[in-house]
Amino acid sequence: MIKRVIASIQQMVNGKGIIDENIDIVGVSTDSRNIQKGNLFIPLVGENFNGHQFVEKAFENGAAASLWSVNEPNPPKDKAIIYVDDTLLALQKLAEEYLREVNPTVIGITGSNGKTTTKDLVASVLSTKYQVHKTKGNFNNHIGLPLTILSMPEETEVAVLEMGMSGRGEIERLSSIAKPDIAIITNIGEAHLKELGSREAISEAKLEIISGLKENGTFIYHGDEPLLNKHPYTFKTKTFGESKNNDLYPISIMQKGNGIEFTVNQHNNQKLYLPILGRHNVLNSLAAILTGQLLDLSFDDIEKGLKNVQLSNMRLEIVKGKSGLTVINDAYNASPSSMKAAIQLVRDMNGYGQKILVLGDMLELGEKEAEFHQEVGKTIEDADIDHLFTYGKLGEEIANGAKSVMDKKHIHVFSDKQSLIKELGSIVTPNDLVLVKASRGMKLEEVVHALVEM
Repeated sequence: MIKRVIASIQQMVNGKGIIDENIDIVGVSTDSRNIQKGNLFIPLVGENFNGHQFVEKAFENGAAASLWSVNEPNPPKDKAIIYVDDTLLALQKLAEEYLREVNPTVIGITGSNGKTTTKDLVASVLSTKYQVHKTKGNFNNHIGLPLTILSMPEETEVAVLEMGMSGRGEIERLSSIAKPDIAIITNIGEAHLKELGSREAISEAKLEIISGLKENGTFIYHGDEPLLNKHPYTFKTKTFGESKNNDLYPISIMQKGNGIEFTVNQHNNQKLYLPILGRHNVLNSLAAILTGQLLDLSFDDIEKGLKNVQLSNMRLEIVKGKSGLTVINDAYNASPSSMKAAIQLVRDMNGYGQKILVLGDMLELGEKEAEFHQEVGKTIEDADIDHLFTYGKLGEEIANGAKSVMDKKHIHVFSDKQSLIKELGSIVTPNDLVLVKASRGMKLEEVVHALVEM
């Protein structure tokens, strides 16, 4: 993490006001409740909160210094305060300067789906050769990305930074802070249609990641996506996808137990193994392979990195119930494309009794949200799935779509989570496979926890 004397911090954020220039700063925090001794406290201001109200508490909890906006009245007296115009911009500036001083190779990753998994894959591959620091969880926004950078050890050789967004301009800002050497777009999906209105607008927002790409940088992207292929890029590019038009593509994919074995159009079809589920994750791994190649990793190192990847929680995570029931916990996020991919995964998995889907609302899909949910339902058939449980108002639209391809007796619609859990408990057996998936706001991990206890 960042360790500097306070005079250096003040210079990095273009601040003023420090009298004692020799105070040691060790790390930063934006939460006064989680202050560690020696931290710099950064009081942020939002619609419903003002961190300046907690500066005194931050000092009580061990903060060595704090930023303070010049527009806020009544700063604490006799404390180590750095005055800045805007505390959020100062946080971002501090991260940008610290990243410049440490000077790791920076990998920036965005996309509608799979960016967190791709981040984990890239970091795992590169960790076989380099000291790697990566985004924790989904700390990928205008606050999370700077905090990720400022928690980076000085000896970091590669920083793998996830970049998320909710609207235009946000990824451009993150890219300007990170200045990636390699920028990756996993895909263009339907997430954020509500805010942006079209996939074309989503692709334009995601492409903001290349605005900060270094002059000699490389852009890695899904080459089968027409919205990404139509642009004339002025820097080096590498593409991955399913078609042979890409630099890297899969030759074979086989589900093996709790993972996937696959080969690519290189290295004499030598087999690679991913200890994670879902054919779509092969494509995510291709982005990691290309990144490893750009950073001079051997194929053996790449193979080792893929085989040993550890994913963030609630992303196609297999959980075993006390009875032996197998649950796929994918309750972190959902979009039409990721929902269909997860359903295909369940189809591909063999050796189970009943196959049961528990699907909830996919949020932020805009005016066509009902249509998107119905399309997902139409991909579910009795031949593949024994029971469909839906939760939520939009989840009911999944059920409506499924009625055209499934026996209605196998479709169970709920607006109450506890009632769903009770009905599910009366159906499942120890040999069954259950997929639980919805947008994060639906909190379907509560269903996962209940299933594990059954």
